[in-house]
Amino acid sequence: MTEQDFTRDQVVSLDTLPATLPIFPLGGVLLLPRAELPLHIFEPRYRAMTRDALAGGNVIGMVQPVDPKAEGAQPTVYPVGCAGRIANCRKTDDGRYHYTLVGVCRFRVRDELPLHDGYRRVDADYAPYAADLAPPADGVDRTRLVALLRPYCEARGLSADWSTVEKTADENLVSALAMMCPFAPSEKQALLEAPTIAERVRVLGALMEMTLAVR
Repeated sequence: MTEQDFTRDQVVSLDTLPATLPIFPLGGVLLLPRAELPLHIFEPRYRAMTRDALAGGNVIGMVQPVDPKAEGAQPTVYPVGCAGRIANCRKTDDGRYHYTLVGVCRFRVRDELPLHDGYRRVDADYAPYAADLAPPADGVDRTRLVALLRPYCEARGLSADWSTVEKTADENLVSALAMMCPFAPSEKQALLEAPTIAERVRVLGALMEMTLAVR
């Protein structure tokens, strides 16, 4: 097994993000700026994608198919995704990859490009989400969020380490909940597209309230 390590704190600007972005469509999987997503890459086309990304800027984009049950090599994807930088990459002897994708910046798909070695690529526009590259400026209603989280976990049969929840910084907590809670793909997309963290908290609260309302 070989290993490559890339710093998650590397300085990134709009100019350094790749205009041609390889994408990894995966239903129900969400990546947010500054959050971490562990990935196990085994399909040949995504091995090729990873290999090419590692030879370039170490960046790939996570997107969701509009219809998670759609068949075919190129199902329609949502127009907004999140680019992430590969970190802590390990390659197994049989060619699989294990790495963490660290969210950098959301993007809008301008156009889809021809397949390359079986994987998909898009012309990505990061400009609408330039604020993702700066520390978040808005606060969140943490008290209300945690108050909803407890009954939501009970309703879903989920366990939580409440001491860890209390210690987790606001943005990290919001991102973890958005990525880990069992929301529908369309609901996760709404969380991704929320303009600010405060708005993401509002969407999170509304989704939890809907779950509690139908108990």
